[in-house]
Amino acid sequence: MDDKPESTSSPDILTTSRLLKKAERKKSERFTYLIAAMMSSFGVTSMAIMAVYYRFSWQMKGGEVPLSEMFGTFALSVGAAVGMEFWARWAHRVLWHASLWNMHESHHKPREGAFELNDVFAIINAVPAIGLLYYGFFDKGLVPGLCFGAGLGITMFGIAYMFVHDGLVHKRFPVGPIANVPYLRKVAAAHQLHHTDKFKGVPYGLFLGPKAMEEVGGKEELEKEISRRIKLYNKGSTS
Repeated sequence: MDDKPESTSSPDILTTSRLLKKAERKKSERFTYLIAAMMSSFGVTSMAIMAVYYRFSWQMKGGEVPLSEMFGTFALSVGAAVGMEFWARWAHRVLWHASLWNMHESHHKPREGAFELNDVFAIINAVPAIGLLYYGFFDKGLVPGLCFGAGLGITMFGIAYMFVHDGLVHKRFPVGPIANVPYLRKVAAAHQLHHTDKFKGVPYGLFLGPKAMEEVGGKEELEKEISRRIKLYNKGSTS
């Protein structure tokens, strides 16, 4: 009996084809989101810098330096950025995983396309920031200065959240050297544990996630997740 020539089976060819198409689609989705993220970040950051410059240069035309306003703007920008972490933690636990789960659920499922319904929350948070910046920019006085600072703080938090949460944790776009920052590695690992539901959803916050993990006795699990992510990162870098 003659031996039949070996050939690759049809199922293997189909599987390989599907994997290649999936990889290509993921690459396209990441590129699309990267462009959107970079354009929005560059645009928002540029406008914020110009707004700060023109607001205070406009106010100093009279010769007096509005020190109280400048201090208030700086203080509120820092305060709002910190406050947004606590707001996000509360909203994540009480709203997103409850009454707004039908929207947030898209973030806990495999993503179809470059965007997900959960991205709407970023737009919702941008609305008060834009309003505060608009009012604070076109009006003089301490209160407008405070509002301007609050708007800046919300904006800074939003940009940082996008790079760490969307980029570093969920790899929707490359983040470069921030992936090697030790504390941000902890933040990423802690948020990854939120998606495993091992600690009943904890942590719900992002930047204070490592602290929340320690509070619920998850320090050992956090260290394991950090090691796992480092191995994956090193493997991806060498491949």
